[in-house]
Amino acid sequence: MSAADSPNGKPLLITTNEVSQTVAIFEFTPPTRISDVQGASQVSPLLGQTVSVAGVVTAVTSNGFYLQDPNPDANPATSEGIFVFRGGSGSKPAVGDSVRVNGKVEEFRGIPARNNDLSVTQLNASSDTAGFTVLSSGNPLPAATVIGQGGRVPPNQIISNDAVNGSVEGSPFDPDEDGIDFYESLEGMRVQVNNAVAVGPTNNFGEIPVLADNGANAGERTSRGGIYIRPDDFNPERIIIDDLIIRDEPKVNVGDRFTSPIVGVLDYSFSNFKLLNSEALQVASGNLEREVTNLTGTENQLTVATFNVENLDPKKEDRAKVDRQSASNVDDDLGDGKFTALAKQIVENLKSPDIISLQEIQDNTGAEINDGVVDASETYQILIQAIKAAGGPTYEFRDVSPVEGQDGGQPGGNIRVGFLFNPDRVSFVDRPGGGATVNTTVTKDGISVSPGRLIDTDLSDGDAFEDSRKPVVGEFLFQGNRVFVIGNHFNSKGGDQPLFGRFQPPALSSAAQRLQQTQIVRQFVDDLLGINPNANVIVAGDLNDFQFSKPLDVLTQGGALTNLINTLPANEQYNYNFEGNAQVLDHILVSQNLRPLAEIDVVHTNSEFAQQDSDHDPIVARFSFSAPIAPSNL
Repeated sequence: MSAADSPNGKPLLITTNEVSQTVAIFEFTPPTRISDVQGASQVSPLLGQTVSVAGVVTAVTSNGFYLQDPNPDANPATSEGIFVFRGGSGSKPAVGDSVRVNGKVEEFRGIPARNNDLSVTQLNASSDTAGFTVLSSGNPLPAATVIGQGGRVPPNQIISNDAVNGSVEGSPFDPDEDGIDFYESLEGMRVQVNNAVAVGPTNNFGEIPVLADNGANAGERTSRGGIYIRPDDFNPERIIIDDLIIRDEPKVNVGDRFTSPIVGVLDYSFSNFKLLNSEALQVASGNLEREVTNLTGTENQLTVATFNVENLDPKKEDRAKVDRQSASNVDDDLGDGKFTALAKQIVENLKSPDIISLQEIQDNTGAEINDGVVDASETYQILIQAIKAAGGPTYEFRDVSPVEGQDGGQPGGNIRVGFLFNPDRVSFVDRPGGGATVNTTVTKDGISVSPGRLIDTDLSDGDAFEDSRKPVVGEFLFQGNRVFVIGNHFNSKGGDQPLFGRFQPPALSSAAQRLQQTQIVRQFVDDLLGINPNANVIVAGDLNDFQFSKPLDVLTQGGALTNLINTLPANEQYNYNFEGNAQVLDHILVSQNLRPLAEIDVVHTNSEFAQQDSDHDPIVARFSFSAPIAPSNL
């Protein structure tokens, strides 16, 4: 008798004896299945229990294996697969083995630093009282569930919209609408993606973000084949391919296509669901080319660029002198040709802008810590000479060296914001007296120091620039036109909760500091415009936030500044790629006097490519002034 028909709500086995004319009733407990362990939820309904389940081994890793029920239930919300943890030294079955596993149901989240991540339902079969028994070998693997057309189509806008008290654990489970539940319902299962197209390059961890079905059923695409974010859409349809099982994934660029289905098991780690492909990937190039700007300077046209050059320094660090003595803090930008490559981009792709606001210039000893070095003149000069060797002008530089260890970034690197400028095209107005702890103010004649830093002078609510780069202000003359450039590199998004984390919507804790930083920059701009409403003011740099974010709103509210990024078509508004999401972090904003004169071009040279000279694309703006005028005060 089924549970539905049973008087006690449990399945019953009823037997009759014709000789004795007796009836016996037994409660029937069906065997536990993987779908029972997974449940239609983020957290297993059997958490903490020891269970025995059977299935076919679909993949083996260094510390366990994936098991899947070859006879799925009728509920697509309950996954049929699960990871079995055995530990690094435990024996493991082979792919295709049919096994029965005895193990404890756990929700694995990893180290405390990953507290914001989802947990992964697993069976811990590593103890002496747990383990597995091979029932047979050489079995066919369960059919892979297709993600996309002809299978299960993932949500393409909502990650989660029904979290209870900010957490998806214990919230309504809706895999048809919520991307976070969709992938949870496939956790541990064999899946397949057909006609995949890359929307991000292969990263340093061997991960490749793709869309199924050549991007059918996906959100808005960039002009070059990526997929860009919007205020209400962070593209849950992206699928990240990971090389945990098959090492040495191919180096792919945005727009490259996969010529055979991608098949593997779906897992979750480091804040993302990931497809661990179990077969080698076959890729056809999309022939994506690095862009070249058409915005060049002329007699009356000034070009200004912003470029994050990603921890540029001239020294191969001594590993014994870097943070944690970690090899990850050692690089050889000079020996590896990074200076030459960046110089080539500046000359050939950016057409040698008149002024370049640079971010992440490191000091002369790179990431070596506690050495007392903050000067970056060697870093600048090597880049300047490389630009000259590439056929560009002989630039000059200006910056303000930071206090050692106070501006965040890679420990020991003392990254800073600085300027390159072509003295044959523009003049830098040097006003002495600046320093790492000197705040720049507005005077009736211009600014108090140049170059100068913007400092938080009101510490009652904390230092807006604590462990973060201070903006650098420079005063330039172009054909008699006085131009103020404020170079920036705001605090990073580190510490924000992940898109696919257990807390929804994710808390963006880093934005609070950027709000403080933008308020200080905005006040300085207002001070300039208060003296001269027609002042030519440019705010440029890596602002580490999106064009629709609250910190950026501070800069543009009231119309004092216009973000030139917003003048581009939506599918061109990106210069960075994070996990397959094309987005803009770097910006050029201008005062109203410059707005009618301005053009902008995001020059896509890095973010879409596996081979990168930086992780940011540079941005160029051009300003068409009228005939030269005599210089004037502010």
